[in-house]
Amino acid sequence: MNTFAWSHLWNRSPPPSRRIRCEVMDRESPFSSSTEKKMPSNLSIFAESKIPQQKICGGVVFPSVLSPASVQDYEPSVLLAAVRDGKPRLDTLLHTHGAILFRGYNSSPTASYFNDVVEAFGYEELPYVGGAAPRTNVVGRVFTANESPPDQKIPFHHEMAQVPEYPLKLFFFCEVEPVEGGETPIVLSHVVYERMKVKHPEFVEKLEKHGVIYVRVLGEDDDPSSPIGRGWKSTFLTNDKSVAEERAAKLNMKLEWTEDGVKTIMGPIPAIKYDETRQRKIWFNSMVAAYTGWEDKRNDPKKAVMFGDGTPLPEQLVLDCLKILEEESVAIPWEKGDVILIDNLAVLHARRPFTPPRRILASLCK
Repeated sequence: MNTFAWSHLWNRSPPPSRRIRCEVMDRESPFSSSTEKKMPSNLSIFAESKIPQQKICGGVVFPSVLSPASVQDYEPSVLLAAVRDGKPRLDTLLHTHGAILFRGYNSSPTASYFNDVVEAFGYEELPYVGGAAPRTNVVGRVFTANESPPDQKIPFHHEMAQVPEYPLKLFFFCEVEPVEGGETPIVLSHVVYERMKVKHPEFVEKLEKHGVIYVRVLGEDDDPSSPIGRGWKSTFLTNDKSVAEERAAKLNMKLEWTEDGVKTIMGPIPAIKYDETRQRKIWFNSMVAAYTGWEDKRNDPKKAVMFGDGTPLPEQLVLDCLKILEEESVAIPWEKGDVILIDNLAVLHARRPFTPPRRILASLCK
């Protein structure tokens, strides 16, 4: 483990040439520059770690992993101070790598501790309006992650990509690690775009031209048996249909009321975005998630997403995209106390089935 070279990563950026595939890291190659500079003492608790699941994508490690620089058990206040003092450098690290895993900083983590970590970063909170997953507020800005049954897989998606206002940053925290499975795989969005563009250029061109439309039927109340079981009352944070309609209108979402719920129609909205800060196109959509995972007693996944002109998506091409997502993804087993910070523009995430108990908490930020 090497003490983290902030100055090295401050100036590092991905090479201009396009990189189609990510590769498993060479365990013998070091991360850090041989010209490392000594960090201020309040940042020295961050050390760069290697774990077997990491990959090299376009010359950049994915994800970045930070662990304590020594074996001592740090007080939570030390980490919080280091986050506050080092936020500009952590922001740069996040921009370069797309995700940062903080591992080993608290042997007795709690939801309140996680809330303090989120607050230390200083990002503005994003209210969870328009999202599909059932969630429960735990404390402060902290919610449960998707509460769907443990035997269900949650496909890859950018958080809330199906609505105009989505989080730019996501935090996930492991309060109770699963007995088995339950990883939260992550994958770089621009890599998926590049591979799809090479393999299915006409499909990608049509997505760029027309975007996509998402259709989802909501019940009145939450359905914990469904991965998309959030009812309209909690989706729009109201019991009043007129208020729900106002909030849907702000999202450019159409509502069609039924006897026991509402049909929501979103779009056309872009399926491909341009990341201005990194100057590259990204696969920013929930197409695969909707087509393969938006299924319950109210919803048929094959009807959940379509091209923006109303024509159906080719099933085989959607499945090809799913295969690429799986091939390029990184799935790191959760350990108690893990905190992962994700740039939602750069990275898609998913959830694998698991053997309980497992408790992963989340926080969404602007």
